[in-house]
Amino acid sequence: MNGLQTHAWVRGDGPPLVLVPGLGCASWMYVRVSRELARERTVYVYDPPGHGFSKGRRDYPRNMEDLTDHLAEWLVECGLNCAPLFGHSLGGEVIFDLAARYPTCTSALIACAPTGIPENPSVTMQLLRLLRDLPRERLPLLLPALSAYSTSGFGLMLRLASDQSQHDTGPLLPAVQVPTLLLDGDADPVIQSWTVREIRRAIPGAVVRTVPGGTHALTDSHPKTVARYTLDFLRRVEAGQSQEPAALCEP
Repeated sequence: MNGLQTHAWVRGDGPPLVLVPGLGCASWMYVRVSRELARERTVYVYDPPGHGFSKGRRDYPRNMEDLTDHLAEWLVECGLNCAPLFGHSLGGEVIFDLAARYPTCTSALIACAPTGIPENPSVTMQLLRLLRDLPRERLPLLLPALSAYSTSGFGLMLRLASDQSQHDTGPLLPAVQVPTLLLDGDADPVIQSWTVREIRRAIPGAVVRTVPGGTHALTDSHPKTVARYTLDFLRRVEAGQSQEPAALCEP
């Protein structure tokens, strides 16, 4: 995509589900949750440009729109247009942006600890909240996370975090017209629960599931609970869907 190599690894069997990581995160940080999701789905764990094994450039991605546009193009290129999307942290904001701007590009959203909506915390505030969360996460996640952050690099993470503090996704939420599940960890200092409730009010028909004891990286701390809520949600959604052919992504 955009002349850059894009990486995703695949596991499992069944209908597709695309997992979109958070800021600075990489596909290898989602092993635990993808293992659980792969019991019923073919899980594509995608590395955004400049993250994990996907290539970026010094000036790319610059902002949220670059992340969204790249994901939309990659979905079409891989024949995954209209697949459900699972976004963690910043990845949650990316999939909201995609569903609003490319309304035929996905069939359902699962936003896990989505950041940046409706509040837009400063980079300093984001960092302070992450530092509060760090002692709550599993120790075995630390080395994979440090590896992912060093791969993405300080410049990319600062650029995207700065853009996130200014990017206003909130007004786009009413345009999200696909079934949406919001997952909120009640021990997550990064995401304020009131913001998840605001997202639920803004997206037609959105539902919230709270993960008791869930940290910000609840995909790693509570993978079985996250997978159970996700798979139950997708079974209900797909049982009620008509069997129409998938359309290509169109802005």
